[in-house]
Amino acid sequence: MDKKKLAGEQAATYIEEGMILGLGTGSTVYWTIQKLGELVKQGLKIKGIPTSKATEHLARELGIPILDISEVQEIDLTIDGADEVNPDFALIKGGGGALFREKMVASLSRRLLIVVDDSKVVSTLGKFPLPVEVVPFGWEITSRNIARLGCSPKLRLHTAGPFITDNGNYILDCYFTEIQHPELLNEQLTKIIGVVETGLFVNMAEMIIVGGNDGVSVKSTPMQSEAANE
Repeated sequence: MDKKKLAGEQAATYIEEGMILGLGTGSTVYWTIQKLGELVKQGLKIKGIPTSKATEHLARELGIPILDISEVQEIDLTIDGADEVNPDFALIKGGGGALFREKMVASLSRRLLIVVDDSKVVSTLGKFPLPVEVVPFGWEITSRNIARLGCSPKLRLHTAGPFITDNGNYILDCYFTEIQHPELLNEQLTKIIGVVETGLFVNMAEMIIVGGNDGVSVKSTPMQSEAANE
């Protein structure tokens, strides 16, 4: 049983005709995009806004119509993955290095739906290193300032040197023991000069689809659950 495929394909059931969709990045939402490609071939009319060059390439291969983010003021639904999810729906994202574009797309979205397998569900964030996108100029200084918040930042490397994001920046993977107050930490990090964006997504997701050994479970924020019962 492929837990990621289960979760990713379940998310496709929330897609409706005519939607503008944010297309996330990662190994679980990959299955959503694959399913979306099938639906488009069957006649579904949607348009997608990718959160990375890799996702854009995949979407175009599957025949999914693509929009540039500058062409929209609002996105109906974004489906994306996460590296960790806590009980309050706070997320760590950015393992694939697309956190800035993911957060930009999420910020324009009426709804953010997250797909994960059950290994990503945690009681407290922080076991997975927190990705922080930083500008290359003076990144060492930025790293030292980030370390003062109680972590050990490590420059993400690629085969030919530093990993470069789609925006031309670096990623610092920040190792915390745990992150008890993600909203506060996000605010502290974004105030540091040189930080472009953090992989902490707080008060953004409204639904989490989790693939597990027993199938798929769907978790909604209290606000979303109340709206569904009205």
